[in-house]
Amino acid sequence: MLRFLLMRIASAIPVLLILSVVTFAIIQAPPGDYADYIRSQLMNQGGASFAQADAQAQAYRQEHGLDKPMVVQYFNWIGGIVTRGDFGYSMFYNKPVGDVVGERLPRTLLLALVCHILASILGIGFGIWAATRQYSWIDSLLSGISFLGMTVPRFLMALIIVYILVFQLNVSEIGSFYSPQYGGAPWSWGKFVDLVKHVWPVVAIATFGGLAYNMRVMRGNLLDTLNAQYVETARAKGLSGGAVVMRHAVPNALHPLVMYQGVVLPYMLTGEIETAIIFALPTVGPAIVGSMAVGDVYVTATFMLVLSATLIVGNIIADVLLALLDPRVRQQGGIS
Repeated sequence: MLRFLLMRIASAIPVLLILSVVTFAIIQAPPGDYADYIRSQLMNQGGASFAQADAQAQAYRQEHGLDKPMVVQYFNWIGGIVTRGDFGYSMFYNKPVGDVVGERLPRTLLLALVCHILASILGIGFGIWAATRQYSWIDSLLSGISFLGMTVPRFLMALIIVYILVFQLNVSEIGSFYSPQYGGAPWSWGKFVDLVKHVWPVVAIATFGGLAYNMRVMRGNLLDTLNAQYVETARAKGLSGGAVVMRHAVPNALHPLVMYQGVVLPYMLTGEIETAIIFALPTVGPAIVGSMAVGDVYVTATFMLVLSATLIVGNIIADVLLALLDPRVRQQGGIS
């Protein structure tokens, strides 16, 4: 297993480098950079003339290396990451990019992980429940819920919830994790409850989409598995219906969902990001949008590189889980 992990990690490094090149090139493709943002701010808010603002923008561009070719900027950025663990300097946040990522990424990953756990448990459970009651009203209800979860855009659900909270329920604390009295307070049960009150819309919306997918896939796979010959043999041996389903059918029906774990973390991250943008939570989503709007390229590139890394890590985890679940995969891959 250790050899398998090392081989998968080694093969992921070139992929990550290619993704970093593509990401950096796409981010740099639109015209303009942070120096242009400075020029516009000096003219619109500082009252400077175009010549004065442009002179300061050009000086800023030279000072921070923004006047160099894109290839040179990329190698400076990736070289700093590889040799020093330096992701560059955020011109908009006026601090190292590593600090910006360190402040926002743990919150985002924690929210995404909570959403993933809830979506997996509820989705698989509801999928089993629907498959074992095929064509009943429960199956129809759950199928309708899964259809809504997979078709309704998450940003639309977020906008609807924001409208209800702000304009119908007069909720004013939108865009933060805690109420003011809990901002710097130590952890307590009251602070945890306050956190749940602030983040439940983001968790609910991101969970809903993953739950719908898990439930739909689990239902379809389990229905196919229940008609397999070995399941009929287990029934003929006198095993109870619950034992046949849980011991023989469910483990084999889980294989596609295990492989889905390779993309589920980026999926949950994008779900959290979309919703967090609407709710203006201080997580990765608003930081990506804000940095792209002003041309803070190193922040945007680093966050996109992190999202790419989560996709690679997710695929490695999926391969390991599938090997642990299915002995045939271990035999074919030479894993002991």
